[in-house]
Amino acid sequence: MVTLTSLTSVEKFIEDHQFSFLYVSRTNCGVCHAILPQLKDLLKEFPLIELGHINADDVEEIAGRLSIFTVPALLLFVDGKEVIREARFVQMQSLREKMSKVYNMIVTEPE
Repeated sequence: MVTLTSLTSVEKFIEDHQFSFLYVSRTNCGVCHAILPQLKDLLKEFPLIELGHINADDVEEIAGRLSIFTVPALLLFVDGKEVIREARFVQMQSLREKMSKVYNMIVTEPE
């Protein structure tokens, strides 16, 4: 997991990785702290997805840049385009299914 501390670093992270997953939280958010370990476990199933963490208390402009109205916000970008967005109360099984569909459409197993 990479900690992103500026809007520039967020944009570079998205640009530099085919699969970039942004996790936006706040310091005093109990739900945020509970979901992060579950998300890390989930991402083990998708080795090409890079995880970036943004503390919205430190990078306040992220809310306006990514239209985030509540935390935690979980966003998956593929080739720089947002393809999945979840926020607040995240159902991990539903997120896993959505991610599997996107991931498997792009990553094909060698025959």
